[in-house]
Amino acid sequence: MFIGSLLYFLFILSFLKPMTWALYTVSGLVGFGAAILWTGQGNFLTINSDSETISRNSGIFWALLQCSLLFGNAYSHFVLQGSEDISEEERNKLFIGLSGAALLGSIFLLFLRKKRMTDSDNLVNLNSSGQAQVDTPLTALKRSFHLMKTKEMLLLSIAIAYTGLELTFFSGVYSTCLSNTKYFGDESKGLIGISGMFIGAGEIIGGTLFGLMAKRTNRHGRDIIVMFGYVIHMACFYLIFINLPSKSPIDPTDESTYMTTNKYVAILCSFLLGLGDSSFNTQIYSLLGFMFPEDSSPAFAIFKFIQSIAAAVAFFYSDYLILKWQLLIMVIVGSIGSLSFSVIEWESTNLKREGYQSI
Repeated sequence: MFIGSLLYFLFILSFLKPMTWALYTVSGLVGFGAAILWTGQGNFLTINSDSETISRNSGIFWALLQCSLLFGNAYSHFVLQGSEDISEEERNKLFIGLSGAALLGSIFLLFLRKKRMTDSDNLVNLNSSGQAQVDTPLTALKRSFHLMKTKEMLLLSIAIAYTGLELTFFSGVYSTCLSNTKYFGDESKGLIGISGMFIGAGEIIGGTLFGLMAKRTNRHGRDIIVMFGYVIHMACFYLIFINLPSKSPIDPTDESTYMTTNKYVAILCSFLLGLGDSSFNTQIYSLLGFMFPEDSSPAFAIFKFIQSIAAAVAFFYSDYLILKWQLLIMVIVGSIGSLSFSVIEWESTNLKREGYQSI
């Protein structure tokens, strides 16, 4: 986690004196850093949780993580609002602050607690080969390939892929749609920052709420929260479909829509995108930690691998497909992913009730 976070620090630092070769280099490095950081923190979350606290800890982690969306977009909206160009002084002020925060966060990682003896107890371990906990990077890589072929991970990969598709949508495509919608007039650029704040608010409220509801989640199943997120997203996609022009992901447009384009509906959809996203991610995190406590590093590595590939694919087609087709892809993958998640959750809950620690 510490090494991965330092690569984030270098990435932010490079914007103090932008150079083309440096930006491409650190962009590759931060991708590698993200992979090991997400895998490491998933493992850390798992080994410091048990069956009663994994859902709570996942919710708390997600809420804290998404605070960046709220604060970052608030800064963008209130400080940089109306700026056609950002001066060198403004840029330096921003990235010095971000660099300081990144370095401080990296240092804090060195003071995280050690695993307690009672942690990770009562977690189901879906380890069909009966292998021991991974010891080396090569063994972890082999274990990752083994987990990829299991029925549980194959089914869960559909839900994970969905999180990658909608990650691309709310982080890149939706803001472009708002910016390209001519009905918003001069407000279109300002709506991007507000939209980001409301996405962050939805993520934070969702993470906090699901963390507080952890005991009920443990009793009634994670699939209820995933289905809640699914319904929220389907309603959100319908509102986006009737509120924004189909060509808005590609070009500035004043194309007619199925309803009078409304900025308040657009901002409501931003909140719903964040709330639904937190539903999926917190419960997938919780389920991976619950099912694979002995193989949490490979499991979270697969999670990030599948999510990143899906996000990259979505970024590729987002330049070519109009809005309705992008929404349709997410509806189809989200529907199958939610169903597959429910199947895996039902199996893991039955294993816990029957008292098995591995299959």
